[in-house]
Amino acid sequence: MNVFGIAGWSNSGKTTLIEQLLPLLAARGLRVSVVKHAHQKFDIDKPGKDSFRFRKAGSHEVLISSPARWALMREHRETEEPGLDELLSHLSDCDLVLVEGFKREAIAKLEVHRAANGKPLLSPDDPRIVAVASDVPIATSLPQFRLDDVERVADFIVEVTATAAVGRRASVP
Repeated sequence: MNVFGIAGWSNSGKTTLIEQLLPLLAARGLRVSVVKHAHQKFDIDKPGKDSFRFRKAGSHEVLISSPARWALMREHRETEEPGLDELLSHLSDCDLVLVEGFKREAIAKLEVHRAANGKPLLSPDDPRIVAVASDVPIATSLPQFRLDDVERVADFIVEVTATAAVGRRASVP
């Protein structure tokens, strides 16, 4: 599987861009998965539900299954947060994994930049950022896209991940 990152500061538009890319990439016949990093504690479970109660009671893992989907929740109470490689190892086989966040990871990334955030660009300090999508023109030698030009961003990601030297994490310098 190829791995490609979407990086940027909070509220830059990473999630919206990925949400728009997914149907375009699927229409090209790609099976795409997403790994998202959350900075704060999050909970996909609800207090009072059986699975929540099992976790709170000390279960290491809880797997919930229904006819529509299944989800595995694993607690890492006494261990470090798993790294990207470990998280990727849990995914089923697919053509492409889009990674949101994990901006310090050694994977090829597209930076999402929104001028209104007032945050500096990440790309000058990260050689693994291979392009920028922004709501304003940026002074950079990297390929640049408008945030709303999702078709061109999809074309770029497909082209870049087809190149073995940039796609998978292990091959990125």
